[in-house]
Amino acid sequence: MDKFETFRALHVPGKPFILANVWDVGSARMLAGLGARALATSSAALAFVQGSADLGVISRDDALAHAEEIAAATDLPVQGDFENGFGDDPDVVAETVRLAAEVGLAGICVEDLSYPACTPYPAELATERMKAGAAAARALGRDFVFVARADGVMHGLYDMQEALARVAAFDAAGADALYVPLPPTMDDLARICAATRKPVNALAAGAFTASSLGDFAAAGVARVSLGSSLARVTHRAIYDAAQAMLGQGDFTPLAQSISGGEVEALIAKGAASA
Repeated sequence: MDKFETFRALHVPGKPFILANVWDVGSARMLAGLGARALATSSAALAFVQGSADLGVISRDDALAHAEEIAAATDLPVQGDFENGFGDDPDVVAETVRLAAEVGLAGICVEDLSYPACTPYPAELATERMKAGAAAARALGRDFVFVARADGVMHGLYDMQEALARVAAFDAAGADALYVPLPPTMDDLARICAATRKPVNALAAGAFTASSLGDFAAAGVARVSLGSSLARVTHRAIYDAAQAMLGQGDFTPLAQSISGGEVEALIAKGAASA
């Protein structure tokens, strides 16, 4: 199988893999060297890199250029975190799918919120957008995993009942996988998985960081993504070390670092074979 077929084959409900969200070539190669099976971009992590805010600020051109760089960095399949597809119209979502495939991505996820207002699209329009994205993915002539996201629960914009209704509609619209980030409980996540035969993505963030991969498997999840969680771990390290250094003249947090040689060895191990 090529890496696009491999990416689809990884999505097995009840046998989740970790989709490692990265933010630059170094982190991509390091995660590949550490054994990640697939990578993804993160809109929030890219915003950190560019020194901007998330959700409606990063342009499609910037997201595509960033994703292309990540996709070329290793031999692993890469998914693009492309917010709402960078436009309200279903045709824009379809075009984003085509452009994502052109830069070498194995799939993308698209949210059901309008930015920068951060309001849910009406259910009918939300479904039409996902239908257009799924149709564009099927027309590519090669494997491409189109993931439909129902993000309203995470932002407190609608409840689980609405999320489940949207999951059903997005499923029927042809999405390859479904994603409701941060439902209230693991039981709610299991309800999402039970509502579809399609693979379901879960986000390892917030309260769900206390859950194991086995817990996600028991809920029926097919993959666990990190979002910006790993990027924020690195920013936590920057924050803590800077607070100690700049506030108290204390450099001891720097002793917790990894050696440059170890980093370089992992980067070399994870680099694309070409």
